[in-house]
Amino acid sequence: MNRASLVFAMLLAVLLPLSLLAGRVWIDPFAGEGPANAALILAELRLPRAVLAVVVGAGLGAAGAAMQGYLRNPLADPGLFGIAPMAALGAVASFWLGTKWALPLMALAGAGAGMAALALIAGRTASDAQGGAGSGIALFTLAGLMIASLAGALTALAITLAPDPFALSEIVLWLNGALTDRSWREVLLAAPLVAAGIAVLALAARSLDALTLGEEAARSMGLDPARLLLVLVIGVGLTVGAGVAVAGIIGFVGLVVPHLVRPLTDRLPSSLIGPSALAGACLVLAADSAVRVLPLVTELRLGIALSLIGAPFFLWLLVRMRRGRL
Repeated sequence: MNRASLVFAMLLAVLLPLSLLAGRVWIDPFAGEGPANAALILAELRLPRAVLAVVVGAGLGAAGAAMQGYLRNPLADPGLFGIAPMAALGAVASFWLGTKWALPLMALAGAGAGMAALALIAGRTASDAQGGAGSGIALFTLAGLMIASLAGALTALAITLAPDPFALSEIVLWLNGALTDRSWREVLLAAPLVAAGIAVLALAARSLDALTLGEEAARSMGLDPARLLLVLVIGVGLTVGAGVAVAGIIGFVGLVVPHLVRPLTDRLPSSLIGPSALAGACLVLAADSAVRVLPLVTELRLGIALSLIGAPFFLWLLVRMRRGRL
């Protein structure tokens, strides 16, 4: 375990028990008597929510590190792939069709459709492009943006044509992202998929390291652009798709986390993916704990809270990039 992984693993070990105590009803472990239903609150409400925050955050953090390594762009975010918007479109369709019970499955189906479209459009480009890896990466990015734009337009259409006000309200709330009222069912659905996605991304780590030396040098070392692209599409699709399926749209985690981790590593992608997964888990868990204790009438949506953090951070990165410090 490298230094960055150790730091964020220790931080996670502190945040996890604290998140179980925090909420509208605080649980004092040192009090002689807690709330009458403290054990139920911990086992059925807070523990699955905390575990799900760790799972979702880990997937988004790892996906962000892999994307930034592949695109060699510190401003890259998993939303660029179009997989998250497609997963959101699938989930919105479940509200629109009145099959909310199938929301996670339809979100995963949407993510799968996004993965397939990306592989069909960009995968052939990566293997056939005459302009080298750079051309493949550029067209891959454009393909992801096209898929994201189409998914966003269809999602907006579904909102506009919502069959009733209740469905409209549910769609809007879900798109803001949250872990409220999640149970062990969502954990059991997302955890295996996210773990598999992170494992797939780890397989691409050495290839991403080679890509940092330049496209031609990476090819001379045996890099297969089509294979690398396929591995990334599968890994990001599993991690991001599973996260969206159970929590809705939670942005900026994949953008922010690699920048928090990078100063603690040698800055190679292979050193970033694992620590970024741990740091993403810490960030989402801390943010979810914070929204639970804010003195508001209704709980602030997790996606909104992270956007309030991520948008200024993104602006700061743009300023640093303009000054040539990234």
